[in-house]
Amino acid sequence: MTIIRNAATAAAIALAGSFYAGTAMAQDAAATTEAAAPAITEMAVGAEDAPITFIEYASFTCPHCANFHNNQYQQLKENYIDTGKVRFVFREVYFDRFGLWASMIARCGDNNTRFFGINDLLYENQQGWIGSGDPAEIANNLRAIGREAGMSDAAIDACMADQALAEGLVGWFTENAERDNVTATPTLFINGQQYGNMSYENLAAILDAELAKAQ
Repeated sequence: MTIIRNAATAAAIALAGSFYAGTAMAQDAAATTEAAAPAITEMAVGAEDAPITFIEYASFTCPHCANFHNNQYQQLKENYIDTGKVRFVFREVYFDRFGLWASMIARCGDNNTRFFGINDLLYENQQGWIGSGDPAEIANNLRAIGREAGMSDAAIDACMADQALAEGLVGWFTENAERDNVTATPTLFINGQQYGNMSYENLAAILDAELAKAQ
């Protein structure tokens, strides 16, 4: 489980949020004008009338989150989300600017279906796109993931140069984390009850108990 450091971390990320900051592409980034922070779309999958609402707080750079996504989540999706039993909501947590960049790539165009497809790519190849940790390398790797998801370079550039979006996402994360007392990732909420990371077997037992109560 990865621990969220403090609120100051979020503020620092906002200042360093530009996809191009500290990279060789900085000179080519389109200048952005000041704009109000945009409304942030809640990313969710599964039946809207499902008896269980499952919220996951996770970071794209958290290895524990990648393990959860590549294992427990895949079984959860097959057995509970795709069968109409669970409405799954994914809320991003930002430990660093790289996780924020990944979120901006995933959210490019606010396309819910594309978001979860890119979510899969980011977690399946987390170590690959993070690489050595060099900002320019990570930027290029995230651009490649965007192209793999069907985005044009122009669309990627427009999304990733959007400082208002970066600051809006950090503010949204901070508000969510403080309200829900999220201090580590992954953090799970099942019908409003908070849980930490756990095995699929334990998770399924909780979900089955919630389904029994709903009958």
